[in-house]
Formats: sequence, structure tokens, C-alpha cells
Amino acid sequence: MSDTSPTSTPDLTARLEAMLAKGQDNLLLRFSLGKAYWEAGHWDEANTHLNAALGFDPQFSNAWKLLGRVRLARDDRAGARQAWEQGSAAATARGDAQVAREIAIFLKRLDKA
Repeated sequence: MSDTSPTSTPDLTARLEAMLAKGQDNLLLRFSLGKAYWEAGHWDEANTHLNAALGFDPQFSNAWKLLGRVRLARDDRAGARQAWEQGSAAATARGDAQVAREIAIFLKRLDKA
């Protein structure tokens, strides 16, 4: 019987890191690495890869949204606000209403905290 369970985050991270080591550097790979490290609680690595993703496309609102969450997890409230404000502007410019709404909620929660 074959194992049909989803790939665990460490396995995924290792595969993505191997792709990066082979020179396959791009927006999706960096965002995927940032997300995998975020899910594993590795804030510094997530921060590094999300910033690299934004180097490919500074208007990628989902990367800004996740970067804000990473910064907040690192106890960088000002950095989280800056990321979410940039993400909100990017989402609005691209017509990504869902991400803009999610970021607005994060900013309201940050203001209340």
C-alpha cells in the first residue's frame, strides 16, 4: 500500500531548498519557501525568502501579507505595519480585493493590540 499522506513541511522545504541550490530562483519558489518556513515557525528564514520573492515582484500582495505576519511573529510591529500597508497598496493596484480585505483586518487587529 502506498503512502498518500501530504508531504510534510520539512520534506517540502528540503525539496524547495534543493531547487534553489540548483539555481532555480524565481518568485514562486521564494514565496513557497517563505510560506513553508512560516508554517514551520522559522521566522528568520521565512523573512529572507519572502523578501527575495518581493525582489522579483514588489507588487505581489500575498508575499506582503505573509511578510507582515512573519514580522509580527518576530515581534516587529512596525515592520508588520509597513509590510501590510505596502501589501494593501499592491493589492488595491492589482484589483485583488480579497487580499486587500484580509490585510485591512490584520491592520485593525494590530491597531487594537
